[in-house]
Amino acid sequence: MNTASHQNQSNSKIIIYQLLVRLFGNQNPTNKYYGSIEENGCGKFNDINDAALQEIRKMNFSHVWFTGVIQHATMTDYAYYNIKTDDPDVVKGRAGSPYAIKDYYDVDPDLAIDVQNRMPEFEDLIRRTHENGLKAIIDFVPNHVARTYQSDAKPAGVKDIGEDDDDSKAFSPQNDFYYLPGKDFLVPGDVNPGGDEFQSPLKDGMFNESPAKATGNDVFSEAPSINDWYETIKLNYGVDYQNGHQTHFDPIPPLWLKLRDILLFWAGKGADGFRCDMVEMVPVEFWGWIIKQVKEAFPKIIFIAEAYNPDVYRQYIFDGGFDYLYDKVGLYDTLKKLTCNEYEASVYEIRDQWQHQQNGITQHLLRFMENHDEVRIASNSFAGDAWLAVPAMILTATLSSGPVMIYSGQEVGEPAEGTTGFSSSDGRTSIFDYCAMPEFQKWLNGGKMDGAKLSESQQDLRGFYTKLLEISANHAAIQTGAFYDLLYLNENDRGFNSKVYPFLRYTDQDRLLIISNFNRFEVNLQVKFPDDLLKQFGLLNTDHHTFTGLLSGHKFSSNNVQQGLIVNLPAGSGVILSF
Repeated sequence: MNTASHQNQSNSKIIIYQLLVRLFGNQNPTNKYYGSIEENGCGKFNDINDAALQEIRKMNFSHVWFTGVIQHATMTDYAYYNIKTDDPDVVKGRAGSPYAIKDYYDVDPDLAIDVQNRMPEFEDLIRRTHENGLKAIIDFVPNHVARTYQSDAKPAGVKDIGEDDDDSKAFSPQNDFYYLPGKDFLVPGDVNPGGDEFQSPLKDGMFNESPAKATGNDVFSEAPSINDWYETIKLNYGVDYQNGHQTHFDPIPPLWLKLRDILLFWAGKGADGFRCDMVEMVPVEFWGWIIKQVKEAFPKIIFIAEAYNPDVYRQYIFDGGFDYLYDKVGLYDTLKKLTCNEYEASVYEIRDQWQHQQNGITQHLLRFMENHDEVRIASNSFAGDAWLAVPAMILTATLSSGPVMIYSGQEVGEPAEGTTGFSSSDGRTSIFDYCAMPEFQKWLNGGKMDGAKLSESQQDLRGFYTKLLEISANHAAIQTGAFYDLLYLNENDRGFNSKVYPFLRYTDQDRLLIISNFNRFEVNLQVKFPDDLLKQFGLLNTDHHTFTGLLSGHKFSSNNVQQGLIVNLPAGSGVILSF
């Protein structure tokens, strides 16, 4: 069976560094439970200076996803700056969720040194990013907004979201929100905003919303639970959820036009791409319309979808127009099981994914092992040891020409230990609280960003990521090359089992053999190659050939390439061999 596939893609691989601006530059080590911004500190736009961006560039990243830059609901009071105070009863955490947007035309005041100058500080960050050879991605959160949404920074003449709604109607295609006429919103009873110490005259277990609006995670009740997205309200794209999901897309609903103008506003500020939140909760027809509209004005802009339903991936790529989709329910889930050494985990799932689920779209899939929604590799909720993800990261970065993403702190083994407030001790760095990343702060080293306080193991880990991304960024075989699964040929040969995955990526001039060993023991492999490929490579009757390890520099030799290559792989490791 011929298992080669060609990956047609532009000749540069997108490599994304995701950073939460609130976290990245925060040098404060306090991490008090439910601490305020004054107690626990907060990263700023200005912390991401030229030196920081150069360090990111040195790791071979092409894009930075600046997470949480748009103004969102918070318990921190900025009334002095004419920013309306949010009711803490509908805010999660002292800092608030970056995904509960309260003004789509403004940036988060937490992130500014001079709050009145917050937009110019953001604009300077985008300028610096571009000057340092990087592109900037920001969030677009289309499914919901904060319950306290109100834009005070929108341009003159722009209608606010919900401004012209008729709230006597549960649904109207002309409304921006969904309503529950005759019912008042009820805050979940077990909410304790900001913890016991936090005090505010607005902290009273009530929030005035009459009539109540539908909640962000499609809850059409005035009383969402604490487990719902109770701090958000659902946006109305012309889908009548309570009448069989009937659609009303003609004429274009007013919300579509408002969101188009918002995206054009941020693209005009220099954003090179949008990571779009929970896209499957928004109709694909909207995406097909808006992405085309934005790309007509900004042809090089990219759209990345947070998506979790493989059954509709092709729809969101080909009808919706997305450039890239998350590969979470697929490669990530499989690699997590393999990394955690789960009994039933098998590399055959990888083969099944590229062969069936992802056939023809693999170049559109964004691969990662961490992001703000997923648990940290080094946490006890995942592997407990950042080094155990080496074979998975090699696969993540090299399996296809599609993008790869690293989450800030991953490169030094940040474990996200303990609880910081609203966010429990669940192996994730909180996006709701003012907090810091203790292991990442060792690299930050008081703003020197020299990694002097990192352990030798952490420095080596960061070196591994740098080298892996360098290979991914600079090798044509990874960027545009064909893919060939070697599992079929080798699965019954020496050393192979269900936790070893071998494959080739190659062009005419650049050939790579890549093997990941997920076993918790060393394997001695005899890797064979198909004769048709050896013939294509001009190696069919070659007696002696050298394979060079790109990660380690070690050389491997085969005295008869037709008989294969002998490779010893330590437990939880991998190789990328150039030949």
